[in-house]
Amino acid sequence: MRDKSHDKRLSGEEAEKLAIAVLAWLAGEPDMMGRFLALTGVEPQQLRSAMTQPAFLGGLLDFLMQHEPSLLAFCAASDTKPESVMAAWAHYVKPGLDSGEY
Repeated sequence: MRDKSHDKRLSGEEAEKLAIAVLAWLAGEPDMMGRFLALTGVEPQQLRSAMTQPAFLGGLLDFLMQHEPSLLAFCAASDTKPESVMAAWAHYVKPGLDSGEY
């Protein structure tokens, strides 16, 4: 079973701010933004309205969590700890069957 003593919980506002920081970072990384848009099917003109949707914000964080090099690049560029991204991701994404949280 996973040791939860190191889990960090973020408020909804903190998780939202971190997800928006990911979007801002992606905006400065054209290749990465293109990959994100291609994988999600979101059109560039939809980004502004999508930012208000929790599922989209969770998707931004999930995008990083699914590719460690991208996660580490964001963390280095934004001086953010990977654990903070993981905590924000956990705010939006429900635990899976293999999480031990059921």
